[in-house]
Amino acid sequence: MGAGKNRPAPSLGSWTVHSEQPLIDADRLLGKFLPRAFRRPVTPETRKQYVAKVEERLKSGDCFELAMRWAYRAALLSPNFFYHIEPTAKLDEYALASRLSYFFWRTMPDEKLMHLAASGKLRDGVVLRGEVERLLADGKSQRFVEDFLGQWLKLRSIAATDPDRKLYPEFNMYLQDSTVAETRAYFRELLDKNLDASYLVKSDFALLNERLAVHYGIEGVSGSQIRRVSLPAGSPRGAFLTQASILRITVNGTTTSPVPRGAFVLDRLLGQPPEPPPPNIPAIEPDVRGAKTVREQLAKHRDNPSCALCHAKIDLPGFAFEAFDVIGGFRTRYRSIGAGDPAPRGEIDPFIGIQFKLGPKVDASGTLPDGREFLAINDYQNLIAADRERLLKNLAGQFAIYGAARNLTFSDLAPIATIVANTNKQGGGIRTLIHELTQSALFQTR
Repeated sequence: MGAGKNRPAPSLGSWTVHSEQPLIDADRLLGKFLPRAFRRPVTPETRKQYVAKVEERLKSGDCFELAMRWAYRAALLSPNFFYHIEPTAKLDEYALASRLSYFFWRTMPDEKLMHLAASGKLRDGVVLRGEVERLLADGKSQRFVEDFLGQWLKLRSIAATDPDRKLYPEFNMYLQDSTVAETRAYFRELLDKNLDASYLVKSDFALLNERLAVHYGIEGVSGSQIRRVSLPAGSPRGAFLTQASILRITVNGTTTSPVPRGAFVLDRLLGQPPEPPPPNIPAIEPDVRGAKTVREQLAKHRDNPSCALCHAKIDLPGFAFEAFDVIGGFRTRYRSIGAGDPAPRGEIDPFIGIQFKLGPKVDASGTLPDGREFLAINDYQNLIAADRERLLKNLAGQFAIYGAARNLTFSDLAPIATIVANTNKQGGGIRTLIHELTQSALFQTR
């Protein structure tokens, strides 16, 4: 008796959905599916076209299930599903619902957004603000954090190069994952606490776990969980500017250069992208032997008149970051695999062999194009953190590019200025900036 219970049920053939009124059922099912797939109401004529295809498949011998599968597949291959269909001028309520949902959740609008769009209330300022808050409070908004940082700060390219293990034996994937988690958690903290744009480059706190704290030389942190940590006085850590993930993205796997780091800060944080290099100009090759510093190499590079003007803008800010190595660790001397002094073990695992040596001293001083001088990274942070207006304006543009899914044009400069001005009137918080953007004509028009 017990063995009989374990026998499979006899197979009587393939099972499928059966309908006594296939065209009526097809019309009902497609009437629910098509508006969800296309993220807006569909006309009766459009629905009838899909029902007609179901009828055509039924007449050709398909069962009801196969005929419906064909109709669903056709809808999912339609441009109405693949693309955001937006009016040529002001967005209608459904297009606005889609833009909001894909901005913060990276997926189609939920039932509440669609209901507000259908009622014509979504564009109301109070309602729209409430929806932005609801979308940001939902766990799905983490997709916004990850995708926006991947685009804006190029966080997706964190694994584009591997650090040279002879020069950086302490690097491992746990450290890499921790640096990415730090950057995402820090951005989330800026949003949740509505902090101002100066925190993009200077902060009195960091989001750390034990591995990162050891890497940064900060005591009193244990465990793998990322948490908010108050920084000791004078620490340059915390903000994006000195996070290990950003410092890693802006170098190759062997050595650092002020050029890509300076260009990154100008472009991504200050909104002043440098001109592309002239053709046929060779790149600086790293000297891993430690015979020459990158500052010495760039001095010769700037002797070329076609290079001098741009490098004066890029290199000088970039020199502030020479205090950080390929994996974002603080340093006072360069590492080399040639000449140099024996390197102390420091926090490097005693089971890991050390092959590198300590080369020339790091010089992280410089002068900005406007004549302001800095002696170290802390000085540079103070200089650019003071220009909160520029930082906020650039961030507004980055949000607009991401949210509207298009590049900015000259005609967008005035709306961006208005958004920034309105944000500053309310304290200059980054969350406030998002609200001002979503309420603006720039966001609500195509």
